[in-house]
Amino acid sequence: MKKYILVTGGTKGIGRAIIEKFAADGFHIITCARNERDLKTLKLEIEQKYTFSKVFYQATDISDPLAVEAFLNYVRSLKVKIDVLVNNAGVFIPGKITEEDNSALQFMLENHLLSAYRITKGLVADMMKRKSGHIFMMCSTASITPYTNGGSYCVAKYALFGMTKVLREELKNHNVKVTAILPGATLTASWEGVDLPPERFMKPEDVASAICNAYYMSASTVVEEILIRPQLGDI
Repeated sequence: MKKYILVTGGTKGIGRAIIEKFAADGFHIITCARNERDLKTLKLEIEQKYTFSKVFYQATDISDPLAVEAFLNYVRSLKVKIDVLVNNAGVFIPGKITEEDNSALQFMLENHLLSAYRITKGLVADMMKRKSGHIFMMCSTASITPYTNGGSYCVAKYALFGMTKVLREELKNHNVKVTAILPGATLTASWEGVDLPPERFMKPEDVASAICNAYYMSASTVVEEILIRPQLGDI
């Protein structure tokens, strides 16, 4: 029986690496991102490379509650069982709480916390009913380490980590696994323009491998947290 993974923000970086990893294992893919052209390219490339995997997508601004609900309605219309949910989408904007725009906190919360909250709420009831499923939350080392220039990004990631812990407690008796991913600096578009060598960063594929390995643990085991940093430490 075919399995389905839903990855938000699946066209680039860690999200794309996760999709590649699970498509190679024969999963069908459901994803969203803001840019429809990128989504079309993703579908074409994945389905050509992994001929047994189908890609379903909808262009979605996850910071918009109405857009998230439209995406959830699209997912429901597929009438499939979601085996793996990865709340990956997000955006990093540096800044200090004392200096950033007053709208920064709400924007970060919408992109990281509230989008994951809404999407999880929209899909978790079916997982609970089936007593099956695995939810991954893309937190960050910024979920446990306050960075001076992290501002509202850190606040949102701390909150997402907290929500992940609460979900773990709520869902353990429903046999739904919940895992927090806390990656450090990973070579993605968020670090474009930084004058550092590529080897100073982690690879998105390494984060994807960690998620895949956690998923394939036996039914009696859950990896609650995965903390991953560059070999030389945080940047």
